[in-house]
Amino acid sequence: MKQKGENPEKESKETEAIVEKLSPLEIKIIPFLKESIDKIEKKSGLDSVSVLRALKFLEAKGIVKLRTTAKTLVDLGTNGVYYKKNNLPERQLLMVLEKNHHLDLEEAKKLSKLSENEFKVSLGVLRSKALINMTGGKISLNAGKEELSKKSFEEQLLDALPAERETLPPELHYALDNLKKRKDIVEIKEKSVVEFELTSEGRKIAGKEIKSELLEEVTPEIIRDWQRGKKFRKYDILAPVPAIHGGKRHFVNEAITKGKRIWTDLGFKEMTGSKTTTSFWNFDALFTAQDHPVREIHDTFFIKGVKGALPDKELVSSVKKAHESGVGNSRGWQYKWNEETARRVLIRTHTTILSAQTLAKLKKEDMPAKFFAVGKCFRNETVDWKHLFEFNQTEGIVIDPNANLRHLIGYLKEFARKMGFEKIKIQPSYFPYTEPSLEGLAWNEEKKQWVEVLAAGIFRPEVTIPLLGTATPVLAWGPGFDRLMMAAYGISDMRELYSNDLKALRNKKAWIK
Repeated sequence: MKQKGENPEKESKETEAIVEKLSPLEIKIIPFLKESIDKIEKKSGLDSVSVLRALKFLEAKGIVKLRTTAKTLVDLGTNGVYYKKNNLPERQLLMVLEKNHHLDLEEAKKLSKLSENEFKVSLGVLRSKALINMTGGKISLNAGKEELSKKSFEEQLLDALPAERETLPPELHYALDNLKKRKDIVEIKEKSVVEFELTSEGRKIAGKEIKSELLEEVTPEIIRDWQRGKKFRKYDILAPVPAIHGGKRHFVNEAITKGKRIWTDLGFKEMTGSKTTTSFWNFDALFTAQDHPVREIHDTFFIKGVKGALPDKELVSSVKKAHESGVGNSRGWQYKWNEETARRVLIRTHTTILSAQTLAKLKKEDMPAKFFAVGKCFRNETVDWKHLFEFNQTEGIVIDPNANLRHLIGYLKEFARKMGFEKIKIQPSYFPYTEPSLEGLAWNEEKKQWVEVLAAGIFRPEVTIPLLGTATPVLAWGPGFDRLMMAAYGISDMRELYSNDLKALRNKKAWIK
């Protein structure tokens, strides 16, 4: 008897309408939709990627609902595989002590065949569990046979792996916390598990063998041999399609090009030079004393066993005088300047060396003039979210008898604004080769703190007199270009600039500011 509400003809038409939209991939898994995803893969002969793609298509048609859950998988690390087979170090030590209840520490280490680190760890673990005593350089067993025969929680955990973290009992969670402190015994991985359920529409066709004679494409043969009654599969032209990522330059290179364009638009000429240089150009020409801490090996990458050539004697003599007794109204640093120290070769710590070299070549008729540079610098820094040992710096100088501090602040603010910084503050600072000196800080919304991105000032006479022959004002700055890029691209960790994650690179927007 026909049940109330049933309409076979209507259901048949609805099923036919669904089938007309199905792709060959979807048709392959329809007969197995009442099974799990693993069984669908086996029975359909499709790989996991194809099955998930087909399920995504079916979800878009309202036939299934997908559900993704994140699970934490605990597995054996490299050392964990070894210890599962050959016993944890503390078990190896216990086995030795079962045969020899009292041993000298050195003898116990020798008999257990453990490394220095493994032996120390074993002593700590066994003492924390009160299984051994240590007095007078000797080690003795403090447990009976029954206690020793039981597997520790850590051993039970190794036997249970791999396993989902959520399924582990409390005692094995405790063991996991202990083993995580030790190298490569356990590995913790995050994985996504996909499950699905059928909708009311899906239940109408799930488990059915579907034979479709619908055409998938137009070919010359189909057009030539066209038969009446043939139909094309229906396509949903509003369905989402995979994103297309066209080729483009790396966003760091794109930003550098943008920075260069800003300076050239402001009338600056570009300075270029080698990444290796002498201490003379990196420090001495910029009036950095030869005993200044910045020269030490913990800040600077020196090239061992190499000495560089110095420029002409007149310039070297002028720099030496600036250091020893001063020039203009300066008293200098009041020490004996060493030529051999100035010849030490290093990888440049800043692009300001290009400013010094440019000033040394400048003639009186070339002034006023404006120059800039964008280039790599290297310092032996501790790597964190705002420091790298290799970074980009942008350099600028303006040589003009009428230049002053207000002009300098104007240039810095204009550059920062064009690079995307809206919230910036300028404050006094100190640098060995500029006076007055200032620094520009930009607000990092992610970290909720001000970050130094600009370092600037007016070159001291001790720099300009030896290089130019006169105390002409020279505005100078050297912003950390990588920090500027972070703000422009919304990056909170400088290390992301060079991580080269393909997904992140594809999603980086082109520079349109």
